[in-house]
Amino acid sequence: MNQVFKENMLEVMQATLPIIVTVLLFILFFVGPDLELILPFLSGAVMVILGMGLFLMGVKLGMLPMGESIGSELPKHGSLLFIIVITFLLAFLVTIAEPDVRVLSSMFAMVSEGVSRIALIISIALGLGVFVAISMLRIAYGIPIKYLFTVGYLFVIILSFFTPPEFLAISFDAGGVTTGPLAVPVILALGIGIASMLGGKSQLSDGFGLIGLASIGPIITVMLMGVFI
Repeated sequence: MNQVFKENMLEVMQATLPIIVTVLLFILFFVGPDLELILPFLSGAVMVILGMGLFLMGVKLGMLPMGESIGSELPKHGSLLFIIVITFLLAFLVTIAEPDVRVLSSMFAMVSEGVSRIALIISIALGLGVFVAISMLRIAYGIPIKYLFTVGYLFVIILSFFTPPEFLAISFDAGGVTTGPLAVPVILALGIGIASMLGGKSQLSDGFGLIGLASIGPIITVMLMGVFI
């Protein structure tokens, strides 16, 4: 466990230190050596590094094995409907807990009128849950992913002509935030676990592509929310 923590902290520091140094240089050259600004920034940066390190450790030790275990156990029940329902519920709940979705909904609530933050979160979660379930059907029936992408984005393009401009922009951001650090490990692990247990399925070709396909769902549901609200 100590080795995993050290590796995670090294990865996080390699990713964040260039940003921290860049921001510090901007502060020094454009704002000046203001300790009231620099000290809170540095303390926040330390907490970000520690938080991300612990989070990634939790993902590797807990979320990924949990997702793969659930994914490999679901096909043993012999019911495709059971797999669809469970994967939908997991994707729905993980999306609600996704930090990126929370940030987007908070920003949206600050500038919008008449649309609640909870409504946006539920809309995004429903879209992701439905398309994760569709992804599981793709794995089960061996449907080429290019057909699903074609149909999904064709529907998005058509729907974009009827969606109000203020919802058109947020809908594509909604698809992006579902590729966050909490949803991605769970969904990918589920797909790999299910593909490994279904006969004739490849973990490489069938277990991946779920995130790209699932991210279409929130785009569509947020667009629909804009059309009907």
